[in-house]
Amino acid sequence: MDRMRQHLVAIGALLALTAALSPTIAAASPAPRSAAELPPLDPALLQKAISGLPSATVTGALVNVAGPAGQWSGTSGVRDVVTRRTVQADGNFRIGSTSKIFTAVVLLQLAAEDELDLDQSVQHYLPGLLPASYPAVTVRQLLNHTSGLPGGDLGDGDAQWFADHRLDSWTPRQIVADAVTHPMEFTPGTAQRYNGTNYYVAGLLIERLTGHTYAHEVRRRVIEPLNLRNTYVLNRHDPRLPGPHAHGYVAVTKDGTTTLHDVSRQSPYPWAEGGLISNSADLRTLITAVFEGRLVPASELNEMFTLPDVPYVGEDNCDTGPDAGRACFSAGLMKATLPNGLSGWGKTGARPGYTTGVFATRGLSRVLVYSLNATGDKDGSESPYIQRIVAATFDPDLLTGN
Repeated sequence: MDRMRQHLVAIGALLALTAALSPTIAAASPAPRSAAELPPLDPALLQKAISGLPSATVTGALVNVAGPAGQWSGTSGVRDVVTRRTVQADGNFRIGSTSKIFTAVVLLQLAAEDELDLDQSVQHYLPGLLPASYPAVTVRQLLNHTSGLPGGDLGDGDAQWFADHRLDSWTPRQIVADAVTHPMEFTPGTAQRYNGTNYYVAGLLIERLTGHTYAHEVRRRVIEPLNLRNTYVLNRHDPRLPGPHAHGYVAVTKDGTTTLHDVSRQSPYPWAEGGLISNSADLRTLITAVFEGRLVPASELNEMFTLPDVPYVGEDNCDTGPDAGRACFSAGLMKATLPNGLSGWGKTGARPGYTTGVFATRGLSRVLVYSLNATGDKDGSESPYIQRIVAATFDPDLLTGN
């Protein structure tokens, strides 16, 4: 759980553009820009951002940019290091914590249907799940990571550990039970810290309220209405990655020799927190439907575009940019402001072998979806590629030096 929280490298890369790519621009705090000021799309710059693959840290990449302000799709590297076949633009991939968008949408739909009160406590809906010594935690605090719930240790390990145990899995209740052996991190509602425990609890809450499995509700409420043909919520014992896909690898170094272990098949036990599979077209459809209010009614949609007015604790996220040190996560999404003043909303995710992100301007003038096959077991070594992709999409001046 700590590695999930600490190695959301795409989030860090997006927010760290200010410091990592343009220190002189970073010093300024520009006024927010409108979509009308979106920079022109530069296909050559986007292709250059993912050039040079496969490399030691990334074996393959796909990028999809859409919207009325310009469209581009490109790939680089290989989908299989043995056959050297090229990456497919429509390939499926593990989306990691981008799964939280689906989870938040379902809970907000239930709130709109008066099946739950966002200000009611988790303890009310799921008695006995959290220790009696814990203070009340509301559903809203789960969704925007202000609950103060701790993370746990199940499933944590180095690259060799994951290669050996990639088919192991735990139930959501086991994950939560492990986490709550630790004390609360802060008083609920007083701060924010990104934590996967929140969304394991959210998934359990969906099942408690509906009487159906989490997978059933996601399919019924999101996948089927949007006709997401390449999005899957698999059983935790099903390690498949259905459909065409690039293989995922982790690099294991032993006695000075580095070997790539194929981890394409792995347990999707992260579930409502990070276990889904999708592709770039489906994620683009999802984010578009969310932003347009076609999934969540207006009364609840505001939760996805409202940041809590609290500090962010820790150094793993929300630590750079004009609002550094303040909350940057909402219900299911996060906000990032770039040096040129443009703000994007979206989500990133990482599973060993796969790093994913989907971001868009609020008016959907530009939508970015990317997937990298990173070999570092979520150690952040792929961050330079993410920085270049995001900069080429939303702020080319960071790369051209203008």
